[in-house]
Amino acid sequence: MPHADRNLAPAVHADRGLIQERASTMQDRLIVGLDVPTLKEAEKAVRELDGVVSFYKIGYQLAFAGGLDFARELASGGTRIFLDMKLLDIDNTVAKGVEAIARMGMTMLTLHAYPKTMKAAVEAARGSDLCLLGVTVLTSMDEQDVIDAGYEYDPHTLVLRRSEQALHAGMGGIVCSAEEAEAVRRIVGPNLAVVTPGIRPKGSDHGDQKRVVTPAQAIRNGSSHLVVGRPIVGAADRRAVAEAILDEMRSA
Repeated sequence: MPHADRNLAPAVHADRGLIQERASTMQDRLIVGLDVPTLKEAEKAVRELDGVVSFYKIGYQLAFAGGLDFARELASGGTRIFLDMKLLDIDNTVAKGVEAIARMGMTMLTLHAYPKTMKAAVEAARGSDLCLLGVTVLTSMDEQDVIDAGYEYDPHTLVLRRSEQALHAGMGGIVCSAEEAEAVRRIVGPNLAVVTPGIRPKGSDHGDQKRVVTPAQAIRNGSSHLVVGRPIVGAADRRAVAEAILDEMRSA
């Protein structure tokens, strides 16, 4: 397995203390979402951001357009990759998927924060450098969306409940809105990763995101890593926008 110089601990309790220590610079804490439809566009974005960004998220859109091989290539060169697959299936299927992804040299992997799913994933990742992240409630969902999905909790309560379950399962971190990051941090302590998508600089379009905050506020709220996609990759000058976001993070 290619072994990049990662800034995160494996998804086991004993190594959690390294997560925040290693994520020491803001550049290490900014994850750019390569939310583009083609490999050519992703490669262009990475070239334009070279030297400014060292951590990328690859999700469904790019993964199914050749992005998995691209992820392996980047990881083998030392770039950190957050593979956003949001796994959810029977235990054995999740475990086999996690084992395969760990061999790819990925840094982070998401799965839905269901207790059985997390337990199976943690066992499968044991001994690897893969940091497992439990997805609590999607940042595109508000209270009515959660009700429509059949949950008895409001988004905030559901996020906190799933954060507790992720902590007990031995996960490496949590994915939540930065609006909930402060409360989540009180539950999971100082050492788990708290990864927050839905980050929007002031004046940017919220798109389909409903629970959003600015980069500076996310850092103040206790986020360890910020995921920023469209505000950067959709910009005319991607490098300038990324640098501005990093400056805002540092100001916090």
